[in-house]
Amino acid sequence: MMARPLDYSRWDHIEVSDDEDETHPNVDTQSLFRWRHQARVDRMEEQKKERQDFERGSLDTKRKLEDARKKLEGLSACAEAETKEEVEAQVMKLQMEMSELQKQEKEWKQKEEELSKKEKLTPWNVDTLSKDKWEKTVINKKPAKKTETTEEEKEEMQRTFVEKNEKLCKKFGMFKKYDDSMQFLTDHPELVCDECANYLAIWCINLQVEEKTGLMEQVAHQTIIMQYILELAKSLDADPRACVKPFFSRIKTADKQYTDAFTDELESFKVRVRGRAEARIERAMKEAEEEERQKRLGPGGLDPVEVFESLPQVLKDCFEKQNIPMLQQAITELPEEDARYHMKRCVDSGLWVPNANDNKPTEEKPAEEEEEVYEKVPDDDVD
Repeated sequence: MMARPLDYSRWDHIEVSDDEDETHPNVDTQSLFRWRHQARVDRMEEQKKERQDFERGSLDTKRKLEDARKKLEGLSACAEAETKEEVEAQVMKLQMEMSELQKQEKEWKQKEEELSKKEKLTPWNVDTLSKDKWEKTVINKKPAKKTETTEEEKEEMQRTFVEKNEKLCKKFGMFKKYDDSMQFLTDHPELVCDECANYLAIWCINLQVEEKTGLMEQVAHQTIIMQYILELAKSLDADPRACVKPFFSRIKTADKQYTDAFTDELESFKVRVRGRAEARIERAMKEAEEEERQKRLGPGGLDPVEVFESLPQVLKDCFEKQNIPMLQQAITELPEEDARYHMKRCVDSGLWVPNANDNKPTEEKPAEEEEEVYEKVPDDDVD
């Protein structure tokens, strides 16, 4: 039995690739290929939409036809409950509707044959010659992020960095020209880090506390430069050290919008520094006042200054004049409960020390010098 010859007719209508045709020298080949490919893609989209519209309409007609059949069967089942005339009217209406739907169904079938014939005659192209039987997508997982460091670890990293690089940080804070700053960071890339930015910010606050405003503003400018470099690295997901030259190249040739944003950030930072410095000074003053207050506290834990301010004016006058008889007289004139209350507070604060004289050491009288006694010698003994 002879083998059946291969049928090559299926390859008779193939639309060759866009880039295989020869074109006239005066024609832009790449543009022509793009136009052809776009035209073919548009035709394919139009055929796809036509097929989708057909399937949608055909299914809708079949659904309506099936609903009409069910309604007709339902009328036959409940004919006893309805009058004959009403049933016949509804049956005729449904039969007319079904007739129209069956006509539409035939039209859809005819439309399907036309679409199938049209799709069969459509030449194959590079997009339709083959279809994927299966595909596999592999997604590379991002490397696991490092666990966030604890506050203790951050403090230790900051302390270690300052011990090693404090002099370099201060030197960087003094530069005024962009070129000098860029060259210095290029020579010392270890400074391009969060620890350096933190050190510069703290230095600014210390300078403001010391009222060295001009120097603070100079270091603040360098602090914002460091923060801008770090933010650029974050936005690019890059190493901060690789962003030094790109930042300075940008800032030296930046437009007004960029420089205005830099200036606004610098001014906002100065305001924050002044606020932090004022808060630190206020806190230091409160701590000093509290320390002084603790030193003033009396044996009962009360502040003599506060107790003195709370006394009635008559008692204040007595303590100011240090007149004990006057104080004793004022106490007798006050209500007993008020007198006890105020005197107890005076004792607890150390304003009044009861029996102070008892605690004074008694002065010892000097021992009387004993007079020498001379015994009279009898005359007989004198020779």
